[in-house]
Amino acid sequence: MVGIIQLIAIAIPIIIIVYAVITSLRIVRPTERGLVERLGKYQRFVQPGITLLVPFVDRIIKVNITERMTPVQRQDVITRDKVFMAVDAVVFYKVKPDETSVKASQYFVNNYESQIDTLSRTVLRDIIGGMDMAVANTSRPTINAKLKEALDEQTKDWGIEIVRAEIKDLEPPRGLMSSMESVLKADNERQAAEKTAIAQATLASGEKNAAIQRAEGMKQSSILQAEGQKTATIAIAEGDAEATKLRNEALTTYFKDSAITFKQLETIMTSLQNNTKIIVPEGKAISLILNEQENLNKSQIIPVPAPQPQQTKQQPTNK
Repeated sequence: MVGIIQLIAIAIPIIIIVYAVITSLRIVRPTERGLVERLGKYQRFVQPGITLLVPFVDRIIKVNITERMTPVQRQDVITRDKVFMAVDAVVFYKVKPDETSVKASQYFVNNYESQIDTLSRTVLRDIIGGMDMAVANTSRPTINAKLKEALDEQTKDWGIEIVRAEIKDLEPPRGLMSSMESVLKADNERQAAEKTAIAQATLASGEKNAAIQRAEGMKQSSILQAEGQKTATIAIAEGDAEATKLRNEALTTYFKDSAITFKQLETIMTSLQNNTKIIVPEGKAISLILNEQENLNKSQIIPVPAPQPQQTKQQPTNK
């Protein structure tokens, strides 16, 4: 009996010591930082790894330093032009990993997630309330930037960093959306009509330019053709003049005393080439033909008898 009591007396302290050692060991993950409090007072800052606490005296607070998201409750915001819009947003933030920031997130603010939500809704009312509905609906990047800037200013002492703020939804009333859709449809139809008119005008302008180009081409062709005919006519005229000049020189040089005879021969030769019938006085054809007798078809020459002198009729005398 005494042995059992002694065994129990030895085992109990050992169990208490083991329990105290086990409960005093704490593991801090890489995504966390620790704050150790001793008897309600801040004692030290704990990095990731194993840390040993004083049993029944020390207490550790683990703080997550990864990026987190907190949704902003949906609310109706009235714009400057008296339109109610439903706004839904989300804010991404994280606690800074340094000791001062981790301490500030625990000792300077109570439940910063809830306060970020409330603060975001207040800021959104101020931002969107100063905009018209159409401007607010097309200015989400501006609203996001202003919301983040305002949250950064308000939370700078909380030890947290606002990573980004995003508008999830910005919805006008149902009736207004139908009206906007009708206006948008009409505007699209107007733009389509304007584009069609511009295309038709461009096509007409192209056809006009093409017609002008064709007319210019025909005009230029006519001018060139007229200039060519003019040049040809001048060349022919110059050739005829030169030929006439040469003929005259030949007549003057070689046929000085027989120019009339040469001209008669030239006329007869031209007539024979055109198969023309020649009528000459009887008895004078051979003397005019001269050396062109072999080209003359006598069957084509029609002799004309010389006119007979008319005999004067004697009037009867009345006896």
